[in-house]
Amino acid sequence: MKIYDKLLAGEATLSVVGLGYVGLPIALAFAKHIKVIGFDINEERVEMMRNRIDPSEELEPEAFDGCNIEFTADPAVLRQAHFHIVAVPTPINPSNQPDLAPLLGASRTVAGALKAGDYVVYESTVYPGCTEDDCVPVLEELSGLKFCEDFKVGYSPERINPGDKVNTVETIVKVVSGCDTESADEIGRVYELVVKAGTHRASSIKVAEASKIIENTQRDVNIALINELSIIFNRVGINTFEVLEAAGTKWNFLKFSPGLVGGHCIGIDPYYLTWKSNKLGYHARVINSGRYVNDSMGFYVGKQTVKAIIDKGKNPLEARVLVLGLTFKEDVSDIRNTKVIDVVREIQSFNVAVDVADPMASPKEVKHEYDLDLVESPTKGSYDAVVIAVNHNDYQSMTEAELRSFMKDDDGVLVDIKGIFRNQIQDLTYWSL
Repeated sequence: MKIYDKLLAGEATLSVVGLGYVGLPIALAFAKHIKVIGFDINEERVEMMRNRIDPSEELEPEAFDGCNIEFTADPAVLRQAHFHIVAVPTPINPSNQPDLAPLLGASRTVAGALKAGDYVVYESTVYPGCTEDDCVPVLEELSGLKFCEDFKVGYSPERINPGDKVNTVETIVKVVSGCDTESADEIGRVYELVVKAGTHRASSIKVAEASKIIENTQRDVNIALINELSIIFNRVGINTFEVLEAAGTKWNFLKFSPGLVGGHCIGIDPYYLTWKSNKLGYHARVINSGRYVNDSMGFYVGKQTVKAIIDKGKNPLEARVLVLGLTFKEDVSDIRNTKVIDVVREIQSFNVAVDVADPMASPKEVKHEYDLDLVESPTKGSYDAVVIAVNHNDYQSMTEAELRSFMKDDDGVLVDIKGIFRNQIQDLTYWSL
């Protein structure tokens, strides 16, 4: 009996290693059909999930209903599983190089539970070749088993979009791959238990890895172009969003918008590809240029904010700025790799006092990650400029009068990074990308 049939018959168990914003939705989706073990090294997070709480604040308690799942932080429990899905973060280090520590750590954990006939499928975003060149040797060495002969390995890139309630695990086509034809077919059948949109079988693990990493690289490069155009148009004295609106009337114009590119996908994944490219002796010019532009945008916005304050005849040393929003994107609580912090630090570098507020972010996490104290209730009439850094729903509904109430003067500066208040501001000095 093959692994798919065993899982369906209850004779085999599936495990998900890493229960973050990617792993938990997958684990719960499978747990509505088959027996699942959800593993995470953080006991505190595991206890929250046992109590039907998503630590990432993406899922409601009802998402845990009807799920046959055991949450654990004990690696020994993984020995009961036969099909392992690894969904741990793949960050970069301070030098913008791949940090494989979480991935290799998870591989060691799985290797300790690996048995003949087991499957291991990686979902973490990596450069082409990482699964077979970096992860498989760990599995073989620690388990004493032989790749392909004793256990099968596959790669199926995650396509979770934080905060998106429409494009979910069930509705997005899943790319799958395996170390041979049989494993690719079995892995595809397993994922089709939960992915209603179906699967796409990549011809190899490397192709599947590459397909994922270029998704975010493509977006990064395109956003970088628009960000660079916004810098040019600012010098010309025209609004970027008006230009994009006009250009977008042509049927084949690609609709990207300027903005801060942070988070744990678009702002990180291209560095995995450029690192691999460098190892192969090729310097990726376009990708690296895009990364440079996007990594610089927070500092650019900060400078433009201070410049606007000076243009009002005010002394920066006596100025105060309110930044609304700190998370890496709208309506999520995740603050990892947020580029809003670059805006804050750049403004502070001019000795301007900055208050930051965000109803979605955890004050404890912000303090730990950035040594920054969030302001729960910004003081009215105290600021020379307000920066709308993240388009949370709470901010999009604000009126000009509400925004003006935070400012010292009736004609204070409003910096609207994503242009959500364009054509709505009459009295305040307005600037956007």
